[in-house]
Amino acid sequence: MNTASEHRKLLLLTGATGYIGGRLLKALEKAGKPVRCMARRPEFLKHRVDSATEVVQADCLDRSSLTAAMTGVHSAYYLVHSMGSTGHFEEEDRRAASNFASVARESGVRRIIYLGGLGETDRELSPHLRSRHEVAEILRSSGVPVIEFRASIVIGSGSLSFEMIRALVQRLPVMICPKWVSVKAQPIAVEDVIAYLMQALELPEGQNAIYEIGGPDQVSYGEIMQEYARQCGLHRWMIPVPLLTPRLSSLWLGLVTPIYARVGRKLIDSMRHQTVVRDIAANTAFAIRPMGMSEAIHRALQNEDRAFAETRWSDALSSSGKATAWGGTQFGTRLVDSRAVQVSVPPAEAFAPVRRIGGANGWYFADFLWWCRGAIDLLAGGVGMRRGRRDPETLAVGDALDFWRVEDFEPDRRLRLVAEMKLPGRAWLQFEVEPNANGSNIQQTAIFEPVGLSGLVYWYTIYPLHRWIFAGMLRQIARAAENQGAYSRVGSRV
Repeated sequence: MNTASEHRKLLLLTGATGYIGGRLLKALEKAGKPVRCMARRPEFLKHRVDSATEVVQADCLDRSSLTAAMTGVHSAYYLVHSMGSTGHFEEEDRRAASNFASVARESGVRRIIYLGGLGETDRELSPHLRSRHEVAEILRSSGVPVIEFRASIVIGSGSLSFEMIRALVQRLPVMICPKWVSVKAQPIAVEDVIAYLMQALELPEGQNAIYEIGGPDQVSYGEIMQEYARQCGLHRWMIPVPLLTPRLSSLWLGLVTPIYARVGRKLIDSMRHQTVVRDIAANTAFAIRPMGMSEAIHRALQNEDRAFAETRWSDALSSSGKATAWGGTQFGTRLVDSRAVQVSVPPAEAFAPVRRIGGANGWYFADFLWWCRGAIDLLAGGVGMRRGRRDPETLAVGDALDFWRVEDFEPDRRLRLVAEMKLPGRAWLQFEVEPNANGSNIQQTAIFEPVGLSGLVYWYTIYPLHRWIFAGMLRQIARAAENQGAYSRVGSRV
């Protein structure tokens, strides 16, 4: 039985903006655990935590920032990775784990809980799986006891693997299936992963342990897709092919799923290896009996159409590499295109079409060209337009929005998006609404910070097209705001 003092031991959670970390955060808060979250961009997280949860700025790649984050911490969850990095992700994972482990030892952290990946260590693994195992070894080498969980495919509404399966099955009645589609895995429901991470806190202190976790079914990606299709009432034909390289497979995935080529290539490279449970020690150590694949898919489908998913893989900051910051001069002089329009409605009604922008609602003007830009971005290895948005009505700082991310959001006043498409520089798109004597003023500003000559050529080449698109978009936003105001006035009289 846990004592009150055991219950109040401070926990450090990394990766709280990610898929697993975001769900674990809610479970810890619901259980009344004292939690400190560390994030490179705390502003992306503060709106998602309870008032009792602490949020601090720290980066595992910056050792000096970790000391304050770990002060007074009893147990630390390590849920970070560099899979979306544009650089050498193995080296970044190595540095991050080394920094975290050494500061944890110096700070007196009693236990590290880590979620890695399944894969037989005596075989040649993909760089991604190899890095997952290497990170665990680095953490253990610190001398701080490590509880390591190794999981295969995580099935849950919004998970990376489930998003890929859903998109493939929904969009392709006939699928060309390379060899990796038939490789065996042992999927586990996200709810069960969270349960294991929570129960790890109840294990005796001072032990190092590795637990392989998975559901009761050993199946292939192909079998998972067929089960998804069956539950959705769809008929899908799968045509096996002997060879399709990870690069070609990732580009293929990028065209039909939300997974962009860089992450897709790393993910597919790992799919060449069986990821099944060989050691059943978790069955003895934990009172958890994971649900089967069919039930996991059923539960994920139940959550699929909820307007507000708990977390999504694309909301993890790592899904696009390192986050960019507003301001700074290292990218040179900004180039700005700004325009404004007045509307005869109050700010709340003027802002309504702004907060609904993107996703299924589109971009109000020349949507076909927006999608063309997304297709080009996918071919270049970018995120494209497949991510959509988390919710059709609400936004929050850190949300993915097609090939943008919400960097600043103040309801009824300001929305600033930072571009995550491939660009020779950095770009932002901002909307601001201010009241005036006749209603409201909507200001739309596009900002570009070019890198070198290529950035300047890019800006001036497409500037005429941008002017036309942005002018049309603002015009349609104003029209939508006026229509919203007219509808509200009619409704108030009824």
